[in-house]
Amino acid sequence: MDEWNAVLNMTTPAHHRQIMNFLVDVLMQPPHRGLLMAFRHSGKSTVVGIFAACVLCMHPEYRILILSAESTLASRMVGHIRNILENHPRCADMIPSGRRAWACDRITINRPVGIREPSVICAGIAGNITGSRADLIICDDVEVPNTCNTAQKRENLRERLRELEFILSPTGTMIYIGTPHTTDTIYRTSDGD
Repeated sequence: MDEWNAVLNMTTPAHHRQIMNFLVDVLMQPPHRGLLMAFRHSGKSTVVGIFAACVLCMHPEYRILILSAESTLASRMVGHIRNILENHPRCADMIPSGRRAWACDRITINRPVGIREPSVICAGIAGNITGSRADLIICDDVEVPNTCNTAQKRENLRERLRELEFILSPTGTMIYIGTPHTTDTIYRTSDGD
């Protein structure tokens, strides 16, 4: 993260280090599930994009699925990751020649042959992800007023998110990033946390 901020001629805020450390802990330690909630405009998505690029740098075989309330928001995250990969000095060898799978909703880096899914793909929460597989699923702002303003919408959202367990690889990681928008937030656990 510090190297990327140096490319941008910026310093790394302390809370960004805390966010990155949390994300790395979730990736490395079972059960590989995490919820990142921080104040608005704290740079959550920025750090998560850097994290995703780092994961691909360390594990080029990984398949990352980005889900957001709307596909346009998910595409912004893919664009952020693509920008890091294109401009970070450590990522130069990861960029494929011709960039045939280098689009606004998916990117495929240089990696081992035989992996069917793109390195990073995104969708809106209502998008068709049937048949997808992922080693890392990032749910970035899936709970927004439009997806949680009624009890039925919240239940539909919870049901849709339960389906992600069938897409995630057995040792995969799932990270939720967001801010609660209702007292009956999807981010609340059964224990009331």
